[in-house]
Amino acid sequence: MNKKVNKTKKQAINIGIDLGTSNLLVYVDSEGIIFNEPSVIAVEYGTNNVIAVGHNASKMIGRGHNGIKIISPLNQGVISDMDSAKLLIEIALKKVESVNIDLSTSTLLVCCPSEVTQLEKNALIELALKLGVHDVFIEEEVKAGGIGAGLDIYSSDGTMVVDIGGGSTDIGVLSLGDIVVSESVRIAGSYIDNEIINYLQYKHGLLIGNKTAEIIKKEVGSLREKIEVEKTTSANGRDIISGLPKKITITETEIRDVMTEPFESIASTILKVLQRTPPELSADIIVNGIVINGGGALIDGVDEFLKKRVTLDFHLAKNPMTAIVEGTKLLLKNRGSYFVKPTD
Repeated sequence: MNKKVNKTKKQAINIGIDLGTSNLLVYVDSEGIIFNEPSVIAVEYGTNNVIAVGHNASKMIGRGHNGIKIISPLNQGVISDMDSAKLLIEIALKKVESVNIDLSTSTLLVCCPSEVTQLEKNALIELALKLGVHDVFIEEEVKAGGIGAGLDIYSSDGTMVVDIGGGSTDIGVLSLGDIVVSESVRIAGSYIDNEIINYLQYKHGLLIGNKTAEIIKKEVGSLREKIEVEKTTSANGRDIISGLPKKITITETEIRDVMTEPFESIASTILKVLQRTPPELSADIIVNGIVINGGGALIDGVDEFLKKRVTLDFHLAKNPMTAIVEGTKLLLKNRGSYFVKPTD
């Protein structure tokens, strides 16, 4: 009696990675997004053995002990720990292998913040080669994010994207398949969290951690000038005088005042980019408006705030948190060409 042997042949496929300060996302053709977790890794001191990655590692931030080291490989849009960044990507690619993909014949695209240096890009390419991926290339996040937000960057019309991420805000004007003018400022989600931490320390005498600051930002963060119903939230931390646990109430108005200055800086950077934009593309942006991507797009009233200061229309991306990795789909299809938009 012949036994049936079920051998599924591994296949070559396109893989896109969004290496963000806050989150690491992995897209695979025909599978969609298979990995979407915080860019955090927990290792054991001394041995550097991996204890946790992503969500599980993020839960340990501010709660660990001397035997555990919690690492965020990217800081303010820059790779601050290359070894940990490599390890994080390696773990993500092992997740890809679980869906029966032949890495040696696949194509890998890694999207990085604009501030990542050529040396760091080369190191990431070298890592991919060591992991068995022979065809790998790097693109900037603002470009992939524009595609993922639904913009036709291959058109001659100018489009503009403001990607307010975790570590940096990347601003780019796109046309004919590539970036024409761009600028990056290290004012984004993490910077705002630190501003909230500083405010609570000096105004309320309360010490809090980054996770608590992020929760406060999500719960009562707003940039609207007129607040109809004031939202409040609790902030738990340590009193700087007594050293004892302390709980206070924070208002939406307080956090709006904290966030105003950082977003004024972002607005100023947008204006600088517009001043360097060719006149024909500027005319297109007046008509098309500007798209906001990244976690900053989730802050209530961000479009209203920027519109008032820049005097142009701003549109929130429908998928601000996943636009970059979704944009890798088209970039992978269009490997090596900036002028022709591929057909599906």
